[in-house]
Amino acid sequence: MNPARQIERAQRLLALHDRKRVLLLPNAWDAGSARLFDDLGFAAIATTSGGMAWSLGHADGEQLPLADILAATRRIVGATQLPVTVDFEGGHGATAEAVAANVRALISTGIAGLNLEDGIEHRILRDVDDAAARIAAARAAAQANGVPIVINARVDVWMVGGDASDDVRFADAIVRARRYLAAGADCIYPIGLADPAMIERFIAALDAPVNIGARVGLSALDELQRIGVARVSSATRLATIAYSAARAAAVNWHDSGRCDGLDASFGYVDMQRLFT
Repeated sequence: MNPARQIERAQRLLALHDRKRVLLLPNAWDAGSARLFDDLGFAAIATTSGGMAWSLGHADGEQLPLADILAATRRIVGATQLPVTVDFEGGHGATAEAVAANVRALISTGIAGLNLEDGIEHRILRDVDDAAARIAAARAAAQANGVPIVINARVDVWMVGGDASDDVRFADAIVRARRYLAAGADCIYPIGLADPAMIERFIAALDAPVNIGARVGLSALDELQRIGVARVSSATRLATIAYSAARAAAVNWHDSGRCDGLDASFGYVDMQRLFT
């Protein structure tokens, strides 16, 4: 990608975090889904590590080889004129130095942003110093490449916090979030944080852009905007909806032998239009 164009996309993505309006981020898993979301009028696109991994024959959780991530990301970036931010999990490296090298490779695909998470294999939390060092390494890699990517630091205390109370999780999350912002993160993603009052407390305590995960029952958009949510991402949900719809149609076809469940409201001609 032209460097000036990539820088413009990164700057555009960062500007969308001004909290004047909630940024809705659909998470694509391939070029087709990215092109579809682009056509719907979203302002930016994210990727889902789970959806991307499944589409390429792997489980989620840094099981997809880096080379495949880079190739898939390059196709997604090439399918849209919108800024693309990539779910990069823990950075796919054992050390901060390895994360920096991987981020440099990811930047070469044309991305405008990325996620880095502080959970390990969805089981335990990474030491906060290590997690902050990885974010600092990613920021340094971006600066060395001259691309001001938007770093979204995921805080996993509500996902892998064990039996800790919400108050303990909250206090830990704030400590982690402040360290990550100081290390170079632009936005904080407290994945799993669901209580509206606690979301509002979290945002007030940080006074920084916060990403919330979309889910059934999430507060209405105007309420999220009122409390200062910067962005809402869909994570794996759109991918699992797509797989769920395909599975339901296939089950019906397999069990009944009838083709009446194979009609689609958005069909071949519609998808072809997106690429012509």
